Amino acid sequence: MIVGIPKEIKNNENRVGMTPAGVNELVRRGHTVYVQKDAGANSGFPDEHYERVGAHILPTIADVYAKAEMIVKVKEPIEPEYPLIRKGQLLFTYFHFACDRKLTDAMLASGATCLAYETVELKDHSLPLLIPMSEVAGRMATQEGARFLERPQGGKGKLMGGVPGVKPAKVLVIGGGVVGYAAACVAAGMGADVTITDLSLARLRYIDEVRPANIKTLYSSEFNIRAELPTTDLVIGAVLIPGAKAPHLITRDMLGLMEKGSVLVDVAIDQGGCFETSHPTTHSDPVYEVDGILHYCVANIPGAVSSTSTLVLTNATLPYAIKLADKGWEKACAEDEALYKGLNVVDGKIVYPAVAEAFGLPCEKI
Repeated sequence: MIVGIPKEIKNNENRVGMTPAGVNELVRRGHTVYVQKDAGANSGFPDEHYERVGAHILPTIADVYAKAEMIVKVKEPIEPEYPLIRKGQLLFTYFHFACDRKLTDAMLASGATCLAYETVELKDHSLPLLIPMSEVAGRMATQEGARFLERPQGGKGKLMGGVPGVKPAKVLVIGGGVVGYAAACVAAGMGADVTITDLSLARLRYIDEVRPANIKTLYSSEFNIRAELPTTDLVIGAVLIPGAKAPHLITRDMLGLMEKGSVLVDVAIDQGGCFETSHPTTHSDPVYEVDGILHYCVANIPGAVSSTSTLVLTNATLPYAIKLADKGWEKACAEDEALYKGLNVVDGKIVYPAVAEAFGLPCEKI
């Protein structure tokens, strides 16, 4: 198969779809790999590293799309890429369709096959291609939240761990999954007073068994969240419904319960955000204020630590990319139920129920 790895063009997206080590595995199996010039430069992988393992370097993104049967990316295509995508081409990347009608319509019109990292799902319902970036995003969410609590950044001037004689910051993590637990552990490591909420009592029991001493668990409900907000300095939203739009768990009126200069970090922004007042931001302009509350809603948080993120992402995606290249998407998805669940759009049809439901469109079976 001919595989293409374009340079990411989303704002401050520094990751690349595959490392030279990943390319080496594809080339060893007889596949042809085209990499756009400087695609890996911001992740620490210069063109010569790709050439050394047998990749061909092409000068433009259009050249890569024109040659490739399968495109391996990190983030969803954005508007300048739409005309480059052709019927029958396989795109293997994060899509998050449910919160982006324009992207959905463009991919339907293209006739391409869109296999989304975020909905590849194992029998135990875990999401093997989302977990690595969730781990990074969770850790980064706390790191960024701590930064924006600083007064020069617009926050209330709270130190996460406090100091002797002064209480630490209070952190509320909404969602006890991979993102939430990673965020809570980093916050706890910084010395904060951390509360993590979830709807699953089984998950809360697990967290309670393995948690550091300064993490408390709380059943997630509107009542409980409202009760926590007046004394909370940093809220991290980490709620996920696979493939579907995130629910709004903090509404506009609830902001009035918080002290001015408090910070909301919405890690669910890729899926529409779990705060009513959230809208996507970028690494170059990461925060905005609503009713005195800072909102950090960067849609590609792991892009800031691109070297780490690219390495861990390729570790997870490469076995699936090899299956797709070796067998073609139809045979690979027929043989691997996890990959089959990654199919979102095929030949102008939505085939993933949560995406169809988000827009009131029909869902086809393949």
